[in-house]
Amino acid sequence: MSRLSRRTVRLALASAVVLASVIVAGQAVAAPPAPLPPLTPSPFPVVAPSDLPLPPPTLPDETFGPVDRPGPALSVPPDQLDAAVRCSANATDADRDVALFVPGTTLTPEVNFGFNWFAALDDLGRPYCSVTLPNNAMTDTQIAAEYVVHAIRHVHGISGRKVDVLGHSQGGTEPRFALRFWPDLRGMVDDYVAFGTTNHGSIAINAALCTPATGCAEALWQQTLNSHYTQAMNSYQETFAGISYTQIYTRTDEFVQPNLDDSGTTSLHGGGGEISNVALQDVCLTEAASEHIAVGTYSPVAYALATDALDHDGPADPARVDRGVCTQVFMPGVDPLTFPTDYAATLGLIANQLALAPRVGSEPELRPYTLADDRQG
Repeated sequence: MSRLSRRTVRLALASAVVLASVIVAGQAVAAPPAPLPPLTPSPFPVVAPSDLPLPPPTLPDETFGPVDRPGPALSVPPDQLDAAVRCSANATDADRDVALFVPGTTLTPEVNFGFNWFAALDDLGRPYCSVTLPNNAMTDTQIAAEYVVHAIRHVHGISGRKVDVLGHSQGGTEPRFALRFWPDLRGMVDDYVAFGTTNHGSIAINAALCTPATGCAEALWQQTLNSHYTQAMNSYQETFAGISYTQIYTRTDEFVQPNLDDSGTTSLHGGGGEISNVALQDVCLTEAASEHIAVGTYSPVAYALATDALDHDGPADPARVDRGVCTQVFMPGVDPLTFPTDYAATLGLIANQLALAPRVGSEPELRPYTLADDRQG
């Protein structure tokens, strides 16, 4: 990248900070022997990265239904499920597996992926779909998971191919919940790629967003550390044979913690699937697109890892990623000239939803079909 283009990018990032009305954590000029602070600000209360280990489950696996029990009928009306799925024209009778994008908490697919992934795949002519989750993914994730169940079935049906599921933050949990409790989906999915996903919940949500005094949105309760929702999702086995799991995270994530290494919340272990747990800093020590929103929206390293998984059998292999990506600021598809406005719109929607979404005092109860004593199955 030329000196002039680097200057343009830095000016664009500075403008994003002004538009978002928040303070940038900092930007190093020379590469230190540790990850750089993020180039863009966080919309969340900033909590220092936690080095606490994940706690053991509080509920034994025997609390939950067996992994091979057929999934329940969907409770959401079919017309609502159909309206939530959008696909590129080339997803029908596709000539390759179709990517299905699931947005994170507070977001829509267009805001989460429109200025980056959708543009990049349009340029490549690659087929993709997305699913819009109800209420900006702020209410019961068990209902949101039904939208993902339908989306996977729909995309598999129209494409005649397996589905590659990509989810950011909470958007990585609904697909895993769906695969756990609707086993018919497992043969329809090839790759599962997660960006900073709350696979085991996050201590930062407990500390900063979901306190007993304030309450929080249903979906945030379900992403607290060791929530009943995450324990159900992870019960018996975390992965399934035939699916490649790529878990991409950043060690400087201010929202999804602990995530300092592959024993953290995003990483998966056990089960029958092939797994790659990889930090952005495993590829580029000085990766600067390293806050929670960046990892799922504009990080060039996250994009390189995800596309490596999509383009090869099995999960991502960091050794295959060209280290030239470490000199890039944006993933393909991101326009540096419109980035300030695009990123500000993302932060604005997050702030709006965090402020206005209804708060409740506790996590929603688990649905009967998740439990061992369910009689609906």
